[in-house]
Amino acid sequence: MVLAENLSGKAVMGSDGAELGTLYNITMDLKTGKLHDLLVEPNLEVSSDYELDDENLLHVPVGNVQAVKDYIVVAQ
Repeated sequence: MVLAENLSGKAVMGSDGAELGTLYNITMDLKTGKLHDLLVEPNLEVSSDYELDDENLLHVPVGNVQAVKDYIVVAQ
């Protein structure tokens, strides 16, 4: 089990090895407790198919998370 407080500021990396950025926050449904998206502060040079919001944060669906160790690894 990984506590959310241990994820804050963790680097997010694509499955191809490219570093996407740093975890900023996680969105969730308050009624069900289901997690929705990782909000990632992108690296300046990052190129990604993930949605970029008005606050310049990438929205990575939680279902794309493949591993959480030194990095959070997500499917590209």
